[in-house]
Amino acid sequence: MSAQATSGAVSIRDALYETPGPKTRVKIRIGTAVSAVAVAMLLAFVVHQFWATGQLDPRYWMFFTQMSTWSYLFAGLRGTLAVALTAGAIALVLGLLLMLGRTSGIRPLAALCRVVTDFFRGVPSLLLIYFFFLVVPQYGIKMSSFWMITLPVALAASGVLAEVFRAGVNAVPRGQTEAALALGMRPFRVKLKIVLPQAIRYVIPSLISQLVVVVKDTTVAYVVSYPDMLQNARVLITNYDALVSTYLVVAVIYILLNYAINQLSVYVARRSGTRVVSRYSTNPA
Repeated sequence: MSAQATSGAVSIRDALYETPGPKTRVKIRIGTAVSAVAVAMLLAFVVHQFWATGQLDPRYWMFFTQMSTWSYLFAGLRGTLAVALTAGAIALVLGLLLMLGRTSGIRPLAALCRVVTDFFRGVPSLLLIYFFFLVVPQYGIKMSSFWMITLPVALAASGVLAEVFRAGVNAVPRGQTEAALALGMRPFRVKLKIVLPQAIRYVIPSLISQLVVVVKDTTVAYVVSYPDMLQNARVLITNYDALVSTYLVVAVIYILLNYAINQLSVYVARRSGTRVVSRYSTNPA
């Protein structure tokens, strides 16, 4: 028996597909090679277009050799990370509370939490940002630009995280709950002491991966004039008239940041031997 079967860990590929045979592996290699050639040709075409339109002219790139440029960009990156981490922490707590309410067995509370979860999952974060930016101040509530971007992003993410937590709860074998209840434990204590710790362990990689979505949602901080990395990039574009080069550098930074978060998720999953848990459970409860 393989170590994977013994530990109960299942990769995404193994959960969704059968192990490819020899012919399929050959097709995969051919497809990979063709895709790599196509990507290389596309990159060559893009570089040629940049050269043809003068976007590779040194004046569009020389300001990146200045330390002040990078200091300004990384100041914006600190702002982006501050919003993302704060919003992620709020979303974790709120998502956990929504999941507990929805699985509480109290019908009015469960119905309310389900409506709230579906609402935050369905409403675009940009619409929530406009609500906090345009509507909330009309009621005399003064908020800084930091909270005008952080709270909407957190609320939008909380709906998704509530479903992630619920999927983890539904992944815990019911026999453990039934055994604990048979021993006389109260339902809430069973969930708190037995079910919840295992559920959180199952979904930790998904929780980390959701931070990628939170980071991407912060890119609309320009609506509230919050100085995140993209907002600072716009200032550089205005000062140096270098739209393509600036956005390209910022895009690379975002890609590296999100790649690092995804790799952290994979690392945690491998270290903990976590099995794959679907984000959205089919259990209607």
